[in-house]
Amino acid sequence: MTDFRQKALDYHALPTPGKISVEISKPAETAKDLALAYSPGVAEPVREIAADPDNAYKYTAKGNLVAVITNGTAILGLGNLGPLASKPVMEGKALLFKRFANLDSVDIEVKHRTTEEFIQTVAAIADTFGGINLEDIKAPECFEIEKALIERCNIPVFHDDQHGTAIVTAAGMINALDVQGKDIAEARVVCMGAGAAAVACMELLIKCGAQRENIYMLDRKGVIHTRRDDLNEYKALFANNTDKRTLEDVITDADVFVGVSGPDVLPAEAVALMAPNPVIFACSNPDPEIKPELAHSVRQDLVMGTGRSDYPNQVNNVLCFPFIFRGALDVRASCINDEMKVAAVDAIRALAKEPVPQEVLNASGYDALTFGKDYVIPKPMDPRLLPRVARAVAVAAVESGVARISLPENYMLD
Repeated sequence: MTDFRQKALDYHALPTPGKISVEISKPAETAKDLALAYSPGVAEPVREIAADPDNAYKYTAKGNLVAVITNGTAILGLGNLGPLASKPVMEGKALLFKRFANLDSVDIEVKHRTTEEFIQTVAAIADTFGGINLEDIKAPECFEIEKALIERCNIPVFHDDQHGTAIVTAAGMINALDVQGKDIAEARVVCMGAGAAAVACMELLIKCGAQRENIYMLDRKGVIHTRRDDLNEYKALFANNTDKRTLEDVITDADVFVGVSGPDVLPAEAVALMAPNPVIFACSNPDPEIKPELAHSVRQDLVMGTGRSDYPNQVNNVLCFPFIFRGALDVRASCINDEMKVAAVDAIRALAKEPVPQEVLNASGYDALTFGKDYVIPKPMDPRLLPRVARAVAVAAVESGVARISLPENYMLD
């Protein structure tokens, strides 16, 4: 671990500090070039944009630019360490946007005193960008922040910790239930955790067919039920009218366990209580709610996913967020709505059922991958994700009426 720590520090420090840089996209070698790039030539696009703001997409990089914005209140599994400490994570997100979807990205870390001050700061700079990715903002403030920014901004605003997690979880979960011969509409679901990711995951599963009354959510005080008087408005959406109070109560005969909480909170004894052919997604990182080896030792009939790359079925947001923004920006969507999220779920799900190209096997370190218990979700290095997910999202944006331009001819047809 000490060796890995040093490698991680060296990676970020050498040979140049950080993970991103800015490059120019136009010639700037001669006096004529500079006259076009800046004064006096730059005045012409300024006039065009002043006359019609949409011309910013024609004459600037706005349409390919995403802001990754945080206040550092929920950094990975490290907690509230402040905006500056979050900068390596935000740079990492910018790296992923560029690597997987060729989207330019800049990280912005905001210091603020109140939630409203954060909202005002982001709203004031939003027009600079084609889209905004909110990141590592703690619940419940993240719900208020995203809702307010969606209302105030005219570009897509997407809190990846909520919706990216939800999209990948839903795609993998529905496929896992298919493998297990189960229908999401009938599945009994236990969700350990009640923060931003948990609420978003369960809401999206409901949009994909799960029944709210079949979902049991737990926080640090146990089952969230209708007789509790300590629930915020987001937890209250999942208050179940039940006499069940403990994890053991709700997990008995459950079909699904989704963990978005912390390490080692799901005991083997609880796994043994689940219904035949269960599904467990233990997504706490780096240490899951239960180690796969332990879970499989208890249940041979299990499909299991984690947030880690060294186990099968990695639930990884990079499977969706770069491609969702790619599709949304390419049709100038005003938002990322539920139709676009569900379209992303369906595209990711479908890809896992197709034959896996050799290049993906090589990149992922596998000799073979076939849809089944150990492969219910695509690998992050699969290049087919970009065209499939981006196109599905763009089509959904057009069909749901939030796109400002039509789908380009033959867009992302692979």
